[in-house]
Amino acid sequence: MTAGRSLYQALSDYAASDFYPCHMPGHKRNPAGGEMADYHKIDITEIEGFDNLHRAEGILKEAQNRANRLYGADETFFLINGGSVGVLASVMASAGPMDEILIARNCHKSIYHAAILQGLIVRYYYPKMISEYDICDGVSAKDIGAALDTYPEVKAVVITSPTYEGILSDIPGIAAVVHGRGKILIVDETHGSHFGLSPHLPEGAIAGGADLVIHSLHKTLPSMTQTALLHVNGGRVDREKLRGYLSMLQSSSPSYVLMASMDSCMKFLEERGQERFAAMRGHYESFCEKTALLEHIHIGKMTNVSQNRHELKGWDIGKIVISVKGMNMTGKELGDILRDTYHLEMEMATDTYVLAIMTLMDEAEGWQRLADALCEIDGRIEESTKETGSISEKKVLGRQLKSRMPLARAFHSDWETIPLLKAAGRIAAGFINLYPPGSPIVAPGEILDEAVIRQIEECRRTGLNIQGVSEKGEIVAVAL
Repeated sequence: MTAGRSLYQALSDYAASDFYPCHMPGHKRNPAGGEMADYHKIDITEIEGFDNLHRAEGILKEAQNRANRLYGADETFFLINGGSVGVLASVMASAGPMDEILIARNCHKSIYHAAILQGLIVRYYYPKMISEYDICDGVSAKDIGAALDTYPEVKAVVITSPTYEGILSDIPGIAAVVHGRGKILIVDETHGSHFGLSPHLPEGAIAGGADLVIHSLHKTLPSMTQTALLHVNGGRVDREKLRGYLSMLQSSSPSYVLMASMDSCMKFLEERGQERFAAMRGHYESFCEKTALLEHIHIGKMTNVSQNRHELKGWDIGKIVISVKGMNMTGKELGDILRDTYHLEMEMATDTYVLAIMTLMDEAEGWQRLADALCEIDGRIEESTKETGSISEKKVLGRQLKSRMPLARAFHSDWETIPLLKAAGRIAAGFINLYPPGSPIVAPGEILDEAVIRQIEECRRTGLNIQGVSEKGEIVAVAL
C-alpha cells in the first residue's frame, strides 16, 4: 500500500483488474448477483496482498496506523463488530474471572455483558442527575476514589464519557485517581469519536489519560454502521491478551467493505476534517442564537446548568437535548410532531425531552430546519399546571436497587418467566433496559420492588422502548 493510498482505492483497483476470484465470497463480484451487486465489487476475503485483520502487517496495518496518527494513541485497532466488541475485549483483557470491576451504572449494556462473560464481580458507581434535564451527570473523580477505597480489589474502572446525551466527565482527574491506585481506566467514548480531532471540539479520553478508549465511528463520523476503533495507551493493559480477545470476539471473516469505510473516514478527516468541524461549530452557534428566543422549549447547554452543583466538564455540541419539562407536551409528543409535520427524525424521545444528533456532515439546511421547527412549535406550547416528573433517566437510572446475587451468577441461573406486575421481591435474571441509551434499569441479581415496577410500566404505557419485558408484560426471574 503506497503512502496516501486508501484501502478503498486498493480494493477498487483490484476489482478493475483481470484477477478471477476462485475463493470466497460466493457472490464472485458478479454483477448479476442481485440488487446489491454493486457493493460486491470491493467485498473480498483475505487474499494475497490484502493482509489479515487478526495479524495485520501490511495494508490493514497501515490503515490502522492512519487512524492512530489522527487520534494519537499508542496503538489503534479496527473493530468490525461495532463498539460493543471493543468494550467486551477491553473489560475481559483488564480483569479475569472472579475479579472485581467498578462500573458507572449508566454504562451501556455491553459492559455488563462483558462482566457476565468473564464472570466478574461488579461494583456500581451511581452518577448523580442533572435535574434541569433529567439526565445523568458526569462522573466524579472524588467519588470514584472513594469507591476504590471501599473496594480496593477492583482491577478496572469503566465510565461513559460523553454520555448518550453528550455529558463529559473529568477524564484527566478520574485517570489520576484510578492510576494512583494502580487500576486500569476504560472509557466508553463511543459517542465521542469526533473528540480530540479539532480545536473546535473537546479533548478526548485518549489525551485525558485513559488506558483503553472505544470509539464508534458510525455514531458521529462519516463511516458505515458497525465500524469502530479501540485505542490503547500505556503499559497497564496486556496487549497480547487484548489481541487474543479481539481475535476471539470478532468475526474470523472481517468485512473489507467496513474496513474500507473506516479507512476512507480517516482519509476524509485528514483532508477535510478541520474545515468540516469549523463549519459544525458555526452551525451550532447559529442554531443556539436562533433558539435562544424560545420561551418554553429549552435546549441543553452548559450555560443552562448549575455547574457548581454538578460534575459535568462539558457538553458535546453534537448532542442537542430538547427539553419540554414542565410543559403540556411530552418529549414523545414533540418527537412525533417533528417527524410527522416537519419530517425531522429524532435520535430518541423520552417523556421530558427529545435528542437530536448533529455531526460534521450536517449542512446549514439541517440545522436551520430544526431551529425553525422548534420556533414554530414553541409558539404553540403552554406551560403545564400539573405536576410532571421524568420517567426516563432521572428515576429509572437514579435509583439503587438492592442486589441479592452476583450479576453473572444470576444471569447463568435457572430462569422462569413471570408477570412484571407480580415480580416485586423477585431476583431479576435478565436485563430490563430503556433503549436507547441501553443502560440497565434492572440488572441480573437485583431485587425488583414496587417502585421500579411502576416506573417500568409507565415507560411501557407511554410508548418508550423497554427491552427485557415481553409484549405480554413478562420478565425472567431467578427460579425459586
